[in-house]
Amino acid sequence: MINWKSVSMSLSIKPSRADRPDFAGVVDGVDIAAGVSSEVAAQIEEAMDHYAVLVFKNQQIDDDQQYAFSEHFGPMETATGDIARSDERRLSMKINDISNLDQHGNIVPRDDRRRLFGLGNALWHSDSSFKPTPAKYSLLSGRVVPESGGNTEFADMRAAWDALDSVTQRECMDLVCDHSQLYSRSLLGFDQWDEHEIEENAPVPQRLVRRHPNTGRLSLYLASHAGAIHGMPMPEARIFLRDLNEHATQRQFVFAHEWNQWDLVMWDNRVVMHRARRYDRHAVRDLHRTTVADRAPTLEQPL
Repeated sequence: MINWKSVSMSLSIKPSRADRPDFAGVVDGVDIAAGVSSEVAAQIEEAMDHYAVLVFKNQQIDDDQQYAFSEHFGPMETATGDIARSDERRLSMKINDISNLDQHGNIVPRDDRRRLFGLGNALWHSDSSFKPTPAKYSLLSGRVVPESGGNTEFADMRAAWDALDSVTQRECMDLVCDHSQLYSRSLLGFDQWDEHEIEENAPVPQRLVRRHPNTGRLSLYLASHAGAIHGMPMPEARIFLRDLNEHATQRQFVFAHEWNQWDLVMWDNRVVMHRARRYDRHAVRDLHRTTVADRAPTLEQPL
């Protein structure tokens, strides 16, 4: 357990799994609605370097409070990763709407285009890897959660890298992948794109291996959005990426978060993949996500 003492509050973090003391911690001693100091935010970022996933229980916050907390950790993204038109949006462009609700608060129909696109969240991915500068942190607040199902699973890409054999590590080291939501949604058979959406989702290059700027640890940078590898024939690239994803999502590398209302979960997209699990489509699942952008495209970051 990590403990910090400060004038304003006492912050403690316990690992969620005894067998994985360096992955996924549960935080106590933070009231996000009341605001946190820059000192406490620095302690949280230090803990993120260690755990990569942090769970803050019983944080009854609104969107403004969540956004203000998120701003401590870097420049903020706008919510441009979905396909909702401006007149269909339920939340502001500061907040990613991770829900099954339309702009009127009703559950969207089963065959609604927005719902079918959103099912891509059930694929293993790293947020915004399809953007030239991808995401650093994601912060997801459970406003309304189903009674069962709808867990979010996280896979530790640091541990996955460490467990690779040395030959595969050397093969991965200098590879560059193209990421696009066109790739990830094609895995689901989703092909309902207009010309603007195709242009907006043009593939972007990302390193396959990344070095964390604070810890120096190497990790795989995988996502269902990755669909091509530079210099490698497409069928070979797809097989190689599938093998890596199967390796990286073995159960020993995975933490499953079972949601309670008002949980806030924060994770480091640079070293973690995640996915949503199935739940009763007739139940409301309303989660709000703020996203902190990384400092630069991955190809501009030292390896």
